[in-house]
Amino acid sequence: MTDARQPLTPPTTQEFTTLSANAVLVLQTEQNGLAALEHALRDPNGLGGAFAQAVLLISSLSGRLVVTGIGKSGHIARKIQATLASTGTPALFVHPAEASHGDLGMVQSGDAVLAFSNSGETTELGDIAAHTRRAGLSLLAVTSRAESSLACAADIALTLPAMKEACPMGLAPTTSTTMQLAFGDALAVALLQQKGFTASDFGTYHPGGRLGMRLRTVQDLMRTGSAMPLGQPDMLMRDVIMEMTHKALGCIGILDHNGCLAGLITDGDLRRALDLDLATTQAKDVMNRKPLTVGPDIFASEAVRIMNERKRPVTSLFVLDTAQKPLGVVHMHDLLRAGVG
Repeated sequence: MTDARQPLTPPTTQEFTTLSANAVLVLQTEQNGLAALEHALRDPNGLGGAFAQAVLLISSLSGRLVVTGIGKSGHIARKIQATLASTGTPALFVHPAEASHGDLGMVQSGDAVLAFSNSGETTELGDIAAHTRRAGLSLLAVTSRAESSLACAADIALTLPAMKEACPMGLAPTTSTTMQLAFGDALAVALLQQKGFTASDFGTYHPGGRLGMRLRTVQDLMRTGSAMPLGQPDMLMRDVIMEMTHKALGCIGILDHNGCLAGLITDGDLRRALDLDLATTQAKDVMNRKPLTVGPDIFASEAVRIMNERKRPVTSLFVLDTAQKPLGVVHMHDLLRAGVG
């Protein structure tokens, strides 16, 4: 089969210089937009004040934040909706055109609408804006024109600085959409902090993929019940070896008469005890009385760090409750197989 791909040719010095300069100019123009946005957000009598008001309103909603927009602003709105939903702010995206054909039924009492439109004159937003007035819902408008129809109709007008587009013709949404995206991220993070959203909450909303694995706790991955290698202080070392071999975790937890972890014996401890009489030596004579342990709520990724930061890395950690009783054992191999690390 013939490869139809064209051979790649490196750019000439002049081509590289021109293309690189064009790309840098785009980034510089968009950076100017972000700098202007940062300055505006510091103004308590302008965008900054409206932003704070919006955060307080959204965080107190009994319903959801309905995010909408069309065209390039619609693509930005979809991304912001996804970020909001994943960081603890119930949100959904409603397409303005579909809203006019039945999807207004998705906008319910207790909701608020966040509409993105650079010009503020997007006709497709008319029906959803009108619906907020009829239903008594709050309307928040993200636009670059304070005098626009959308901004004037809104309860909170979030007016972004009007900046030059990076497009040389000044037509393609570039700087404006970068500013919208950054503003939406700022809003999502401010709401996250306002609501006290934690890393554990984040893990609940992101159970899949590598990120989800990193945010799982040792409680999710530990071996429990009969899978735990356990013994008593007066247990003979030959029986200790049998239990360790059977459970295959390279360690055994030694419990006191209250069922609390009194010590730990590892493969390394066994090697150091080879000169002893294993038929008469007891576990209490060999065990480490201050073993490294963790609680059930630490992240699995943190457990990996704890295991590896020791001068002599460990491969297993006992997971204890507040009374120092074993809940389970987490092994490095189990963590790595789960994608943690």
